[in-house]
Amino acid sequence: MIRSLVRLAAVKIAILAGMAALLIVASRRFGRLVEADRRRLLAAPRPSHPSLVTEEMLAGLPEPAQRYLRYAGVVGRPLVDTVRVRQRCRMRTAPNGMSFPLVAEQWYRVEPPGFIWDATVPIGCIPVVRGRDAYIEGRGLLTIKAGSLIPFVDATGPEMDQASLLRHLSEMAWFPSAFLRDRISWEAIDDSTVRVSITDGNLTATGTAEIDTEGRLVAFRAERHAMVGKAFELRPWTAPTYAYGEFEGLRLPVRGAAVWTLADGTELPYIEVELTDVEYDPPPPA
Repeated sequence: MIRSLVRLAAVKIAILAGMAALLIVASRRFGRLVEADRRRLLAAPRPSHPSLVTEEMLAGLPEPAQRYLRYAGVVGRPLVDTVRVRQRCRMRTAPNGMSFPLVAEQWYRVEPPGFIWDATVPIGCIPVVRGRDAYIEGRGLLTIKAGSLIPFVDATGPEMDQASLLRHLSEMAWFPSAFLRDRISWEAIDDSTVRVSITDGNLTATGTAEIDTEGRLVAFRAERHAMVGKAFELRPWTAPTYAYGEFEGLRLPVRGAAVWTLADGTELPYIEVELTDVEYDPPPPA
């Protein structure tokens, strides 16, 4: 009897070890896809531009935009070309549903605009879910795989292109000198609200930034394409800022969220993000 139990336990341990090894191998393959995306994102030569932000670059912008950029501290700081950030996040799929942790690394390119987001949901050291969200060469994509093997989200197409460019625009608050590039346009709404747009080829994404009296960006709002089943529909989308901190000599949002407003008016804060590291113009990964 004892021998049988020992053999059964050994079999279970072998099965679990084999499954863990399979998940690790699959995650490495997924990582190679991300690496290929990152190399493609960073491959283009960097355009020439002034090395530092000057007061003259802020002239002509709506007053709330100037207030925000001065609060961030961009004047006298470099105009960056590439960015790497690391994040701790919590995600949920329903307004009252349980949340689960993930960690992510994201790379951005300012000109032309683009990003690659590499996310992992770990249990211990085992990557049970991998996510890849990107905007590269004017195309957006979102892939989420269980165990890095079984896809349960695989989205591309015009709506994804638009949604991804809008995401890039909203996250430029982590590298605010990008708001001074030629492809960005501003329109004043009132003393605390400004409309900001980014154009990339035939695509334009637009959102509304809310700036408080000190110059902090407190929320970014837009209509964004959401996946509903296998289709897309436009829904209100908000990215609130919960806290500011300092990275690379600038005041940046370090805690925030992304929130869908559902068809019945319920709000779904589907991801909460904490910024743990920011590096401007880092050396490309080996």
